[in-house]
Amino acid sequence: MKKIPTGVSDLDSIIKGGVPAGSVVLLFTEIGAGGLEYVYTSSAKILRAKKEPEDIETILGAECKGSILPEEIHYITFSRAKEDILEEVRTSFDQHYYDTIENSVNFEDLSTKYFQRTMVPPVWSGDDGTDLFSEKKETDLLEELVHFLEDNAEENMVVIDSLTDLLTNSSIDNDKLVTIVKGMRRASRKWGGVVYLLLSKDIVDKSLEYHIIDSVDGVFNFRWSDTKRVSKRQRYLIVDKFMSVLPHLKREKIARFTAEVTDYEGYVVVNYERII
Repeated sequence: MKKIPTGVSDLDSIIKGGVPAGSVVLLFTEIGAGGLEYVYTSSAKILRAKKEPEDIETILGAECKGSILPEEIHYITFSRAKEDILEEVRTSFDQHYYDTIENSVNFEDLSTKYFQRTMVPPVWSGDDGTDLFSEKKETDLLEELVHFLEDNAEENMVVIDSLTDLLTNSSIDNDKLVTIVKGMRRASRKWGGVVYLLLSKDIVDKSLEYHIIDSVDGVFNFRWSDTKRVSKRQRYLIVDKFMSVLPHLKREKIARFTAEVTDYEGYVVVNYERII
């Protein structure tokens, strides 16, 4: 089975080189618990490994030596500007993370289409129009998303930031969006890359969350500690769903990964708790 590294070396060592190529993976995250940091780390380390193939084992870990690397990394954003994302990376991580992401990640800003049926003026979302409330040319945002994936997802890594934005936009039919995610899961087999979908917890109702979880190949659950035995600021990564990944975790008797975020290493797994 072809694998695509996650960029988190200790995680890749457990799941034998990364996630299966052709997967749609939900990054299901509590606010600030690590979903975005995982995306930035994965993007920067994969791009660095492509640039320095002789150091791939040092950058990604020995288990990734036989894994495949995406040809390109595309980052789709709906409500956040590219400049804001880059500033977040610049102030949170080492300079090499910023330089790599700024120079090598392909950003697709769909904010103009995202805000088109709202009271947000076009100029706020980057439109060059001079009139604050100039007439907006309506286009179907989901159609734009589908066309972009069909043109750019093959053999690439695509980050969609975020499903939360789409699910909370009143102009978007949630049933239609769930259907598109299911279709994306089928198409990803042909694409042979990996698609990451960011979804914040507890923003939409639970039934809708379950529909999304049921529609993807894998779920990486990023959460804060909810026990009194450890710090409330402790981050965890739990693999909730992944047919070809979970058997490795069961064999290793892994319950959950303890993680931290550093400015130099990004998102890293520092420990794991075994099933008792």
